[in-house]
Amino acid sequence: MPLPPAPTKRAALLSADALEAPVRSHAKTTRKTEHAEPAHKTAALDLFDSRSGGGEAQHPAAYLPKESARQAKDTVSYHKEPQAAVRPEPAAKAKKPRHTGPSKLFVLDTNVLMHDPMCLFRFEEHDIFLPMIVLEELDGHKKGMTEVARNARQTSRTLDALAGTSGADIAKGLKLDTTGHKEAGGCLFFQTKVLDYSLPMSLPQGKADNQILGVVEALRKEYAPREVVLVSKDINMRVKARALGLATDDYQNDKTLEDGDMLYAGSLALPADFWTRQSKTIESWQQGSHTFYRITGPIVGSLLINQFVFFEAPGEPPLYARVTEIRAKTAVLKTLKDYTHLKNAVWGITTRNREQNFAMNLLMDPEVDFVTLAGTAGTGKTLMALASGLTQVLDDRRYTEIIMTRATVSVGEDIGFLPGTEEEKMGPWMGALDDNLEVLGKNDSGSGEWGRAATNELIRSRIKVKSMNFMRGRTFLNKYVIIDEAQNLTPKQMKTLITRAGPGTKIICMGNLAQIDTPYLTEGSSGMTYAVDRFKGWPHGGHITLARGERSRLADFASEVL
Repeated sequence: MPLPPAPTKRAALLSADALEAPVRSHAKTTRKTEHAEPAHKTAALDLFDSRSGGGEAQHPAAYLPKESARQAKDTVSYHKEPQAAVRPEPAAKAKKPRHTGPSKLFVLDTNVLMHDPMCLFRFEEHDIFLPMIVLEELDGHKKGMTEVARNARQTSRTLDALAGTSGADIAKGLKLDTTGHKEAGGCLFFQTKVLDYSLPMSLPQGKADNQILGVVEALRKEYAPREVVLVSKDINMRVKARALGLATDDYQNDKTLEDGDMLYAGSLALPADFWTRQSKTIESWQQGSHTFYRITGPIVGSLLINQFVFFEAPGEPPLYARVTEIRAKTAVLKTLKDYTHLKNAVWGITTRNREQNFAMNLLMDPEVDFVTLAGTAGTGKTLMALASGLTQVLDDRRYTEIIMTRATVSVGEDIGFLPGTEEEKMGPWMGALDDNLEVLGKNDSGSGEWGRAATNELIRSRIKVKSMNFMRGRTFLNKYVIIDEAQNLTPKQMKTLITRAGPGTKIICMGNLAQIDTPYLTEGSSGMTYAVDRFKGWPHGGHITLARGERSRLADFASEVL
């Protein structure tokens, strides 16, 4: 980094008056002085330039607000030594605007607490009210090893910690920021008395949901005109609340994205004038079988590491590349390996479209540790993941074995307990594995029937089917882990599985966000959406959305019209 020019005038000390000046006010006063900023700059320049060779002058930014002083630094040349050059401050992260109106009172349903144990601290400055029947339902769900039971126990521990802080008074409300969650500025209230309310006779009075609705009705009358809102994950309960004229809303904090169409796709089409704009500034070089391009321009701001870009125009050669480096206003693109050609077949499998080729480049790259594949049925997610896994386990010896697991959420009625060992119990859930292994086994046509049987036995010995229920506490070393049906996982379950990875392990998550079978999960709150959004731009992770089905014309047509 070049040093700033040497000073040409002698530096001046601050006067005694400047040293005794009061501390400047906070950002609120900054807003008031924004309009007078040009006058401050002029005054600072006058103070600086009117100084003679031996006289003292006040520091130009001594009396300026914070923003004006920072801008004056860009205008006025400070007389400091070169070593004291001030580094440019990083741009402040944009904060979510806080609610400016009166605080609300949110009444939480039991399913919200069992869905997210940390939901108590997600309502900013607003207050939270818990009916007594909610505590009863929490107590009834705390036993067992399911995710719901764990969340119920965690919620109970959180409530106990809030009530056990020094000076806590349940009658006046428990401060939510006493346990270290400074983002929560409200209070937690419990139902400590019988509330007077009346509901229609058609609603059974003993049902828990109706009791919660009655509490909301009583609080609305007691705290009027303050807004009282029921928060529930139960759609039917929200419908009943609206029918009674009560304010209600879904729990939104678990949603990574408001709209599923906003999900990061992993690929970007370059504009039609890409080569024309880059013709004067583009740099290219060859390294092995790959060509690298260094590009500049406004498009760099919309790129992410490991994002795929493509250029297709009639009469011009296509470009398929991956972003490997982003520095300031430049980005480096690396051309891809063409897995559509038979010479680059992976375990006898060649890709059939552009997105499949992108996915195979991620699956076969040893520098990419985490891959997410999204797509509808028949896009080749499982087949490509298994083919690249077998190649890297049996041929390249990069990994020791393949571990495959999936969320055991049935589509229809449960058929009951399954007999046998863990792997035998997981067998019916792994029908997709058997189907794809049958396809991969048929590609070995030159070894005869006995050779194919021996190959199938070898493949089976290197593939382990595990249940997700026993993943906690494990560590996988040099394993190729495939998580199928990842759209049915919650963000917490996804975190539990990904953190099992040890040195040399690669994890592939596959799923179809249009086929979520887990209750209370949506496209925006699925663990797969959460992982895609958090890992985008990480140098050792990649995502691609497979757009076109290659299973059969019947399956493609059914996915479109049904």
